[in-house]
Amino acid sequence: MATNWGSLLQNEQQLEELARQAVDRALAEGVLLRTSQEPTSSEVVSYAPFTLFPSLVPSALLEQAYAVQMDFNLLVDAVSQNAAFLEQTLSSTIKQDDFTARLFDIHKQVLKEGIAQTVFLGLNRSDYMFQRSTDGSPALKQIEINTISASFGGLASRTPAVHRHVLSVLSKTKEAGKILSNNPSKGLALGIAKAWELYGSTNALVLLIAQEKERNIFDQRAIENELLARNIHVIRRTFEDISEKGSLDQDRRLFVDGQEIAVVYFRDGYMPRQYSLQNWEARLLLERSCAAKCPDIATQLAGTKKVQQELSRPGMLEMLLPGQPEAVARLRATFAGLYSLDMGEEGDQAIAKALAAPSRFVLKPQREGGGNNLYGEEMVQALKQLKDSEERASYILMEKIEPEPFENCLLRPGSPAQVVQCISELGIFGVYVRQEKTLVMNKHVGHLLRTKAIEHADGGVAAGVAVLDNPYPV
Repeated sequence: MATNWGSLLQNEQQLEELARQAVDRALAEGVLLRTSQEPTSSEVVSYAPFTLFPSLVPSALLEQAYAVQMDFNLLVDAVSQNAAFLEQTLSSTIKQDDFTARLFDIHKQVLKEGIAQTVFLGLNRSDYMFQRSTDGSPALKQIEINTISASFGGLASRTPAVHRHVLSVLSKTKEAGKILSNNPSKGLALGIAKAWELYGSTNALVLLIAQEKERNIFDQRAIENELLARNIHVIRRTFEDISEKGSLDQDRRLFVDGQEIAVVYFRDGYMPRQYSLQNWEARLLLERSCAAKCPDIATQLAGTKKVQQELSRPGMLEMLLPGQPEAVARLRATFAGLYSLDMGEEGDQAIAKALAAPSRFVLKPQREGGGNNLYGEEMVQALKQLKDSEERASYILMEKIEPEPFENCLLRPGSPAQVVQCISELGIFGVYVRQEKTLVMNKHVGHLLRTKAIEHADGGVAAGVAVLDNPYPV
């Protein structure tokens, strides 16, 4: 894809002036992060890193990503309700991966006691890259689906105005008009509001489980503010607060500081280092309650890499979504090659394949939050070590997606504006709400485009590698 901004990227003086204008507009629009020096305070804040220009995205792939999102919502929901599928799929992983094992233990405890919640809420984000095909045309391929703490729905709704501003400064009003309006935070809040309403207690609150040090607070506040506009109140608490002040009554209703909770929205709890023993106990308490959890433990497990790999097996989608061949076809079209590393012939073949052509694969552990995947020489070393060990079952192997690089200018606090070769990752936000067995909401609610320099293999905006962007449809 040829870039529209080619000549503009060559003019250094103009870029510097544009960058100053863009940064001021980003600050004015609320494209903000707390600083790494002061992650617990909003006294001093900075702009979240972003691209100076919107990046070109083929309209057909954007439309395809939107069209398949409701299918992904249905699929995640179906997996979360299929205890036998989850147990079978994760059986080898939980023997080797302590974090997945602990999540699975809570899942089993909740099933044994009987699931108290009747309202289920999914706020997810499915992430894709554009694979360069042999004929040069790009194809949409899924990287992963995030079923817990899917972030940047708030900041993504603030960035279109920044890119429109930059293009307007350049008198490119027609181009500015092509930047899509986007408000994921509104749609995510709509899902939380629906779950809150179905819970059926007007005095109950929404509990947001927050990290102690949260640089990305403004992203979360965008959703809180949308809820407050609907007269739904949100309280922010940490896992530690819950273990001290959370309790269940005899009907397993959840109370925190004496206030009833209708919906629990996790913006923490997706990485091992976020759990102490106390935090695991707090998580179990929340899961045992009848509050709607976003996500409940089964839905978090449905978002693991191992589940993603198993879903790509022939016949799996048909089993989980019976009688829906069109949905199955749309889903399968986005799958990249995914391979199990369980002990046995299949896993041996996958390892041999990766060792023979390391540049074509990526090794993924069962982790969220960016910066965990292994590529190239690192992957080769890891595979050689894991080859004869049961521990390999805690990883999956994935075909590496190779997008066509393009030029853009990345703006980061404390760094000069840099024109670099980039690749983008497109995320689509999905929302669904189920009451007992009835799906009452299933929609897509917006997108997120993140762009990074090609030398960075892994990691998102929060991990400090990718920057916020907008799709410029072509």
